[in-house]
Amino acid sequence: MKPIVEIARQVGISEEHLEQYGKYKAKLAAELWDDIKDRPDGKLILVTAMNPNPAGAGKTLTTIGLSQSLNLIGKKTVAALREPSLGPCMGIKGGATGSGKAQILPADEINLHFTGDIHAITSAHNLLAAMVDNHIHHGNALRINTKKIVWKRAMDMNDRALRNIVVGLGDGNGMTREDGFMITTASEIMAILCLSENIDDLRERLNQIIVGYDQDDQPVRANDIQAVEAMCVLLKDAIKPNLVQTIEGTPVLIHGGPFANIAHGCSSVVATKTALKLADYVVTEAGFGADLGAEKFFNIKCRKAGLTPSAAVVVISVRALKFNGGVKVADLQAEDLQAVKRGFENVKRHIENIRKFGVPAVVAVNHFITDAQAEIDTVFELCRELGVEASLSSVWEHGGAGGVDLAEKVARAAEQSSEFHYLYNEEQSIQTKVETIVREIYRGSDVVYAPAALKTLRKVEEMGLSHLPVCMAKTPYSFTDRADVLGAPTNFTISVSEIRLSAGARFIVVLTGSLMTMPGLPKKPAAESLYVDQSGQINGLS
Repeated sequence: MKPIVEIARQVGISEEHLEQYGKYKAKLAAELWDDIKDRPDGKLILVTAMNPNPAGAGKTLTTIGLSQSLNLIGKKTVAALREPSLGPCMGIKGGATGSGKAQILPADEINLHFTGDIHAITSAHNLLAAMVDNHIHHGNALRINTKKIVWKRAMDMNDRALRNIVVGLGDGNGMTREDGFMITTASEIMAILCLSENIDDLRERLNQIIVGYDQDDQPVRANDIQAVEAMCVLLKDAIKPNLVQTIEGTPVLIHGGPFANIAHGCSSVVATKTALKLADYVVTEAGFGADLGAEKFFNIKCRKAGLTPSAAVVVISVRALKFNGGVKVADLQAEDLQAVKRGFENVKRHIENIRKFGVPAVVAVNHFITDAQAEIDTVFELCRELGVEASLSSVWEHGGAGGVDLAEKVARAAEQSSEFHYLYNEEQSIQTKVETIVREIYRGSDVVYAPAALKTLRKVEEMGLSHLPVCMAKTPYSFTDRADVLGAPTNFTISVSEIRLSAGARFIVVLTGSLMTMPGLPKKPAAESLYVDQSGQINGLS
């Protein structure tokens, strides 16, 4: 690794604008924006993917590798990524900093505590929760209805036992009531931080958080609890983007980590806008498949931040195609051209969806050594039939050199005039926006609302907030709300189980199926493979 001051110097950041966390990590001082805000913006490249699956597609890997490749062909490039969450790192997913020769460094520190941003968000979230219960304990002057408190606790770990709990047990320990935990990446504060332009915007959004409703069914906000200033104190450093580097020395701004279902799944607006002033090309990603991450990137992040993407990369793999084509994980190494063709229907739909936003798409085929040449040839033939550029990416093995062809095709796509537009108008009704996404992106035919969801929907309309964009919370593994329905199904029904108002983040969360906001650990958690050797080196975090 190079000292972080050298990485900063590559994109014109002086040492005075760095707040260093050791030799290889730094936060960017808020004053940097005043020095760069008048520079022209670079081109914004979104990296998305087909539906995630156990076989893997390689979205983060490709994002990192593509940023290295663009620099290699002479395009001044910065990557802008989300911070990994401890929960998935210790669970089934493992680390989230790439691998092979397309990595962000220092990987172990980024995957674990990094600069403390997620811990700060956890603390701010739980401070608000504690102050709500404390207010009730000391007389409840706001007349909060304890059966209508919507603000749960949060922690950055997968723990299914905390999904539903009872608090206040025992004498003198507050009001006994039902409560629960969500993972920190699902916290509204995470979404707020990632959509805020600066500390003042952050404060205003925190003020608007609804913690519950009073006896007259009127919203009680964080501002009413008088928690906001203390929350800002906890978040004052967390709102500053973090600067690190790839294995080849490409600068990376890594900041924020909202879930791509309960939140918008994108890195922070602050980091993205800063990166656009520092480089000619900015490569960013959106969580899960394009049906979740890309849709929210376009309809929520770009809309709220005034961003215009120049191109999108859809990452696929032969293994993932075969999985979506019905092949079991244990059999994915065997050549199966028919399964590739069946699985490509999933990719075809994602490409069609990207085009609906007016953004040119390029397909990146993440290469695995087990891919048969006939399977790769089949993928390229299917892409040609669809009229989309495709490139075989081997950035895991070769780093930037393994993505030169991809970089050239992405750069050509980004040079086209942008016809970017949103999928729906904000002024449409909540139900119209939901149905537009279900029909246009998922290809479902109907939406059914649970009575509780309809009741909340009417409440949001009554509050005059139905103009907010919708954030669809759905399984990432399928276009439907059922994880086991693979490929490209049509004419299905989406079941809306719950609607939540994220008033501070300024979107409406629509939960479908049986989605959980607190994941559980798998039978064999990734945590079981972690250890520290005698030299202090962390092993097993990948």
